Amino acid sequence: MKKRSVKLKAWKFPNLILKCFLFFMVLLYVQLCYLSLSPIIYGINMEKFAKARNTVTKTLYAKRGNIYDKDGNTLALNVYSYTVVAYLSESRTTNSKKPRHVVDKKKTAEKLAPVLGMTVEYLERLLSSNAYQVELGPGGRGITELKKEEIEQLELPGIGFTENKKRYYPNGNFASYVVGYAKQYDKTIEDNGISTIQSYIVGELGIESMYDDLLKGSNGSLRQQQDRNGYQIPDTKEYKTPALDGANIYLTLDSNIQRFIESAVKESENVYDPEWLILTAMDAKTGKILGTSSIPSFDPNLRDIENYENPLVSYVYEPGSTMKTFTYMCALEKGTYDGQASFKSGSIAVGENTVYDWNRKGWGNITFDKGYEYSSNVGITNMLSRFINKEDLRTCLKKYGFGAKTGIELPREQTGDISFTYPIEVANAGFGQGITTTQIQNLQALTILSNNGKMLKPHIVDKIVDPNTKKVTYKAKREESEQLVKQSTVDKMKELMWNTIHGKDLGTTGTTYKIDGFDIIGKTGTAQIFDNETGLYLSGKNDYIFSFAGMYPKDEPEIIIYGAMRKPSWGESKGLYTAVKSVITSIAKYRNMFGETLDKTAIVTYVLPSYINKTKETVVKELTNQKITPIVIGEGAKIISQYPSRGTTVMSGDKVILLTNDANKKMIDLTGWSSGDAIHLFTLLGIAYETEGHGYITNQSIKPGTVITGKETIKIILNDKYVEEQDSKKET
Repeated sequence: MKKRSVKLKAWKFPNLILKCFLFFMVLLYVQLCYLSLSPIIYGINMEKFAKARNTVTKTLYAKRGNIYDKDGNTLALNVYSYTVVAYLSESRTTNSKKPRHVVDKKKTAEKLAPVLGMTVEYLERLLSSNAYQVELGPGGRGITELKKEEIEQLELPGIGFTENKKRYYPNGNFASYVVGYAKQYDKTIEDNGISTIQSYIVGELGIESMYDDLLKGSNGSLRQQQDRNGYQIPDTKEYKTPALDGANIYLTLDSNIQRFIESAVKESENVYDPEWLILTAMDAKTGKILGTSSIPSFDPNLRDIENYENPLVSYVYEPGSTMKTFTYMCALEKGTYDGQASFKSGSIAVGENTVYDWNRKGWGNITFDKGYEYSSNVGITNMLSRFINKEDLRTCLKKYGFGAKTGIELPREQTGDISFTYPIEVANAGFGQGITTTQIQNLQALTILSNNGKMLKPHIVDKIVDPNTKKVTYKAKREESEQLVKQSTVDKMKELMWNTIHGKDLGTTGTTYKIDGFDIIGKTGTAQIFDNETGLYLSGKNDYIFSFAGMYPKDEPEIIIYGAMRKPSWGESKGLYTAVKSVITSIAKYRNMFGETLDKTAIVTYVLPSYINKTKETVVKELTNQKITPIVIGEGAKIISQYPSRGTTVMSGDKVILLTNDANKKMIDLTGWSSGDAIHLFTLLGIAYETEGHGYITNQSIKPGTVITGKETIKIILNDKYVEEQDSKKET
């Protein structure tokens, strides 16, 4: 049998596969060597990259400092609230025994509903959202620490909280332009594709703005390596930079004096409705501001602001005749003043212009001493030609601090304008027209008289404390100028200011500020208001800026008080002098300044507790012992409502309205009540009201003793209860 030879052909495909395999193996080996040996991979430092993947840096937030009054009562602080968050995504749970997401939506909704004040159905809808997490609002927004703890005790899986921080002002509308306000802002931060919201607080007015950098402190940081569950990796370093909390600022304000002023200013606003009113009390021996208030005002919690300028330092206005004090002081200091020399009052020609006294008929020939007491513009005009000249006046006003900032610790202080050139401008400047000043400048200048010829720098900040070290980093010092005027000048000016308040002549201008038993000295002012639209001064009966600059006691002044009021709706200067006299009396009682005169009526301050469910007899006795007037509505045995509410500070003579558990509530006699007190009563009784007129109640449509059903509307008639022998004078 013949054999057949077969030639086999080589199969190339397996060789190709083998070569490709070997090629990729070599490539992988080279890549492995590159990854293993090179510190930089594709431009990335692998060691830093590896650490960064596990390294987490957290911000440690500094606490904003608090603002206090001089006694440590809190005026501004931080408060914390929380928002309830439900985590819905199952991906958040890594251990089924410890779920970190909402597992039972119905049960969760049922337990949270009564705590948050929301319906079960609405909460179930929120918990059924197709989202990683949801906020349980509105009931779960802005909850307190106590509410948060109540929810935590429910031990509901997947329920967490986000912390919110805001600035809070516990006294509301209280020294609001001094304290100012701070506002929270949110900033979105992107980090490795993750968005987080960072909140921060910025001071925007008053002390909050002036000392924002000190108050906010500086944030710290915590950097550590964490595993995927958020726990620190053992044996790894932790790098911590502590947060430094913001400084605590103590103001010079005395909260009791501040309250006297706030109350008096508010009362004048309610009765006389001026465009604005500013009233300030200063310590006459240190320059510290003890209290200051103005209207319109605002609540920094609500920021219901009409005007963003602090009236104490930022309002510039023509001060009127209070400036005569400094013109007279200038003439006395020059040594040319002759108080017994006389001039003809009524009017005087100055070039083509005529200067008039507020009493255009004048008082005939009077002395220059009487000219101050009567507030004679003609007397000032004569003085500027006989005793001092234009340059003397300019030099004196600058020396007394006008036309420059005082440097008080408040933002946006204005300088005013004391420019004058022509003879009529010089005359006008001498009696406070045509120039502008601020209230703080007037207060500073008055310290020359209270400090025996040396001027004191005003202060509103008493001290600043670093809470991290407990050290006082700033303490206000008593800062006085060189001797600006002689003691004889001070003594003569005090005599003239005494006569202005206590004189008995028909022309004496300050008698409305006299208080029996008080040796107040001072000077009134009534400045015309320039209308920029017409180029003329306003001429209506109330179209003036009324002012008062004074101090007491006369020989060793303790308190300087300055007030100004623009364009009341009625009553001319009554709104100012009633407020000033109220504050003077209250401070004197509070400090027991006049001994035997006021011992029996010394002011007592008292923080009201809650009287709800207490017996009427117990509450009435307690209030009476504190020299506070209880107003009891109804004949029930227990108290069911009160005004003011718990925590409010009241003082001797204040009213506290108590509503008893008597179905037959009877109207009381409201004669002499202010409209504000009456409105609080009507609110407590739940009845509508109408008012007519201004001032204090003289008549009421529902007679005392009438049973109140709650469906009535009471009408009250108001009139001015202050009857003075003299109306305010226009001593422009």
